[in-house]
Amino acid sequence: MWKIAIVDDERQVLQGMKRAIPWDALDAEWAGEALNGEDGLELVRSAQPDIVITDIYMPVMNGLDMIEQLRKEDFNGKIIILSGYSDFEHARQALRYNVSDYLSKPISIPTLKAILGKVIQELAGEEEKRIKQDELEQKLRMYEPFIEKEWVKSAAAGTLESSYRSGESLPQPYRFWTETEHVVIGIDLVRDIRASELTLSDWNLFRFAISNIVCEVAQEFFSSFEYTELHSTRSVLIVHSEAGSNKEQLVQHLERLGVQLIDCIKNYLKLVIRIGIGGIKAQWTEIPDSTEEAFRAIDLRDKRIACSYDLYAYGEAMQSDSGAIVMRPTKFYFELAGAIKSSQETQAQQLVDEFVGQLEQQTGITPDYVQMLAGELWGIFAYCLYEVGMVLDEMFPSELIAKEMIGLTRPKDLASWLKDKISSICSSRQWRGNSKHRQAVDFMTQYIHEHYADEMTLADLADKVYISRNHLSIIFKNMTGETFNNYLTRVRIEKARELLMERNMLVYEVAERVGYKNVPYFSTLFKKLTGMNPTELIK
Repeated sequence: MWKIAIVDDERQVLQGMKRAIPWDALDAEWAGEALNGEDGLELVRSAQPDIVITDIYMPVMNGLDMIEQLRKEDFNGKIIILSGYSDFEHARQALRYNVSDYLSKPISIPTLKAILGKVIQELAGEEEKRIKQDELEQKLRMYEPFIEKEWVKSAAAGTLESSYRSGESLPQPYRFWTETEHVVIGIDLVRDIRASELTLSDWNLFRFAISNIVCEVAQEFFSSFEYTELHSTRSVLIVHSEAGSNKEQLVQHLERLGVQLIDCIKNYLKLVIRIGIGGIKAQWTEIPDSTEEAFRAIDLRDKRIACSYDLYAYGEAMQSDSGAIVMRPTKFYFELAGAIKSSQETQAQQLVDEFVGQLEQQTGITPDYVQMLAGELWGIFAYCLYEVGMVLDEMFPSELIAKEMIGLTRPKDLASWLKDKISSICSSRQWRGNSKHRQAVDFMTQYIHEHYADEMTLADLADKVYISRNHLSIIFKNMTGETFNNYLTRVRIEKARELLMERNMLVYEVAERVGYKNVPYFSTLFKKLTGMNPTELIK
């Protein structure tokens, strides 16, 4: 209930107000009374009313001085002045103190009720905004770890936009990066017989277990590090050391850490991993380079650190047999995974073209290397689709894919094969109708049909279904065949046509009923969608 306090030096006024205010109708209650401004201050401080009705001319302390002090103390409640004097200077002061209304005595009961109703409506609106703001802040606090995790992943993969590559743009927990050196340990889970028998849901459990093991073992060697998954079977551990620290000792710790990780994951999870150690970087913006070097070390398997361990270190002279440097860019994998998950077919095709174009410029690309790339990328496809509720094996039999991969011998073969599969995935019924996306779109369409007259944006609904605005826009278009705004407009115009055909309302009334305050704009949309003016339906 809303609490109302009254400050007035006339007891008759106080008693009259208490009787005149329709408490139940306003969902309000009496918060107390005072006979002067000084007592009024104490009353407001103790009772914290939502509304204060006060006179100006009172003994000890007048109403304006009381209001000034309340505002200095950050009292944000509504204040209504009810005075027997109408004075311009007082009214101007009242405006400066953010007073809701300035009324003259005597006041009629209907006017008092109307003023209080208006003020309470303002309070209700402000309360609703506060609740939404609190919910948003709570949601942001809840999502903060996930946002930071995605930031670390982008920093490792090299997909941060240029505007985020300055020290000032570092999230607070990672500001220390500007004062340390960095090295990336790349972790690649081997798809052996045991791993290939795991279901995708089992993969999630093992990924979680690997994360725990990596972080627990890393604590034995380093105090500052971050672990993040990149895609499919690959993840990274970003290690930080004090600038100028002993490089030889750092390398020894990295090598011992690598050996222990391989042993622990083999002993506890019965899984096999390969580990690559990238170069040490002085700047945090060079972390993506260390990531690429770590996985290049794994791919080329040239500089093995320990016998009988798949543990490799990056060397500046690492080249293919023909002398060309061969890389599988982590950034490409990362961006391609994001494009597929959000069904951005055109972007995914462009990424493939750019990557294969770079690949064709290198010499020494063997059929085995092309087929290895195809296998890695197919694993990324499978993982991405699983995250949005689809199973790739149900769309493409694994035997068929294996046969197709054998025929891939040149980079352009890989490009054609990848682009064909991307088109098939993005246009498939399973993609358009997968359960997670369908549930979100069903909620949206139902919400539009129930609240078409309200102001709403795609961002509003994105908050309700916990999907980013851009991603939700793509999903909605894929499912319905039209944009969110077009769908909302069509629903509104169809409802408007129904109302007009009943011939009980004027055009402007119908426009307001379906959510349009601008009648000419409504008429333009109506004719565009129906082929006739709204006035033609009510003649």
